[in-house]
Amino acid sequence: MILISIIRDCARVLTFRQPSVDIARHWPAYLAFGLICSWLAGVGRYWDNPKAELWQYLGLGSVAYVFVLALILWVLIKPLKPVRWSYRSVLIFVTLTSPPAILYAIPVERFLAPDIAQAANAWFLGIVAFWRVALLFWFLKVIARLSGLTIVVASLLPITLIVISLALLNLEHVVFNLMSGINPDDRSPNDIAYQIVTLLAIFSFMSAPFLIIGYVIAIVRAHVYQGGIDD
Repeated sequence: MILISIIRDCARVLTFRQPSVDIARHWPAYLAFGLICSWLAGVGRYWDNPKAELWQYLGLGSVAYVFVLALILWVLIKPLKPVRWSYRSVLIFVTLTSPPAILYAIPVERFLAPDIAQAANAWFLGIVAFWRVALLFWFLKVIARLSGLTIVVASLLPITLIVISLALLNLEHVVFNLMSGINPDDRSPNDIAYQIVTLLAIFSFMSAPFLIIGYVIAIVRAHVYQGGIDD
């Protein structure tokens, strides 16, 4: 019965609806379920990537990523005085948003032409990223009870840091030369997706100073005008 409740609540979160009270009473089971989803998504993301490393094939990177992402969100947003804000609740939320990443496991390069496969992977990246960003906006508004521009800053600032980091880490192992692009011998189905991440990283780097200024203003407003409620 608890598994059915977890699956139902995961579906509710993914469709922008509040989960049941079971998520607080049985949080260890919810966290375990979310971590399994994150692990499966990680395995599916790299299982057919010949350039992946062992830790990526094992899905360890995705499991580590949710802990790091949750920590970044928890640390950056806590000064904004969100309601019922704890690392545990943020971590559970992040893990429950993992199932859409199963799209990455579809081996499109097996039955599509290389160019079309690259485009498909780019679309998968866009769909999953947009879905998760929308879920973060919803989480900060409905669960954390933030409002207005504070939600925008609290959502976009962590995302900019993450996008820049992902572009620098190049976890897809795309061989890219700034002068000549991608060598034909080094092409992979993830090339377009990585180029999109790189482009977003450039925009993120340019917008980071403005988001930091907005973040500082939001913190001042939270402490001076709102008071807030700490968990």
